[in-house]
Amino acid sequence: MNGFLMQLGGPLQSWGEHSAFTDRDTVSHPTRSGLIGMIASAFGIPRDQAVADVTDVEGGAVSPTAFGRLTHLRFTVRCDRPGTRLRDFHTVGGGYPAHRTVPTAKGGRRGAGMTTIVSHRGYLSDAVFTVAVTAPDAPGLAAECAEALAAPRWPLHLGRRSCPPGALFLLRADVPDPVGELRAVPLARPRPGPVRPVDDDPGGTPDSSAATVTVRFTADTPFPDGFLAGFPADSPPASLRDSPSASLRESPPESPPESPRDALPDAPSSTSGRSSVSTLNDEPVRLKSRDRVYRSRPAYATNCRLPADLCAGHGLAYIDALDAYLHPSQPERSVP
Repeated sequence: MNGFLMQLGGPLQSWGEHSAFTDRDTVSHPTRSGLIGMIASAFGIPRDQAVADVTDVEGGAVSPTAFGRLTHLRFTVRCDRPGTRLRDFHTVGGGYPAHRTVPTAKGGRRGAGMTTIVSHRGYLSDAVFTVAVTAPDAPGLAAECAEALAAPRWPLHLGRRSCPPGALFLLRADVPDPVGELRAVPLARPRPGPVRPVDDDPGGTPDSSAATVTVRFTADTPFPDGFLAGFPADSPPASLRDSPSASLRESPPESPPESPRDALPDAPSSTSGRSSVSTLNDEPVRLKSRDRVYRSRPAYATNCRLPADLCAGHGLAYIDALDAYLHPSQPERSVP
């Protein structure tokens, strides 16, 4: 199952799931609607054509659209760093003359003293996600998407236009098993244990006090049977939800995490990764400017422990580790 790998990291990200006009939320990982919308931007699909399917009223047939093809994509997300939640506020409509204030539903304008609207918006700061993208039901689609993301027609953003992606974006364009490869890509996080200056020094000696680290995975389909083979599963408390509509179907662990720092916020978990653990309202039906419709879909999540050797720190140390992963050194040939 060929696909590609991309990394979503930047100063800010925001992945809304049940946003209203004055309250724009973000869940703890990239959503399907956000990822599909980003890829649609790379293809240059305009908003008025962002419709999953078009129904022929006369014949009753459903005609596929360019945007509808993107709904065949499947995303498996590895959380390298969950980031820190931020809540900002924006003002809309203040300081304008009466004929340019915020319009009302009745077709008029807001009067004096009511012109300014305050909206609250959530963000993830300093978060990093590595995403495996496949299209098992649409041969060739993943390769087309990787090509479009390598040279996007329109600027890409991480959920909102004010959140551009980092320099490391499209990691690998043609991967035979991108989901399984998530267990081998270096993690954009420091090694566990005491913080030491050499942790981000390529020439330093990393702290090897911990053999494994807990890594969170989310997906829109059940994880493959052998995905967790060889790696013990690890589950956070059942009280941690990804959205207000999340409903955990797994039994909570008997003991809580050792400290709040170890807890993964908003992380529904399943020890097997085969049963859905929550429901998200992020399957895009229409993403037009003034007409956005989504369907609910099951979400899958699991936490497992990966080798601590994958932790490559930040900055140059991580770039060097990623370069070594992407361009492994070839053995020297002996000259006869």
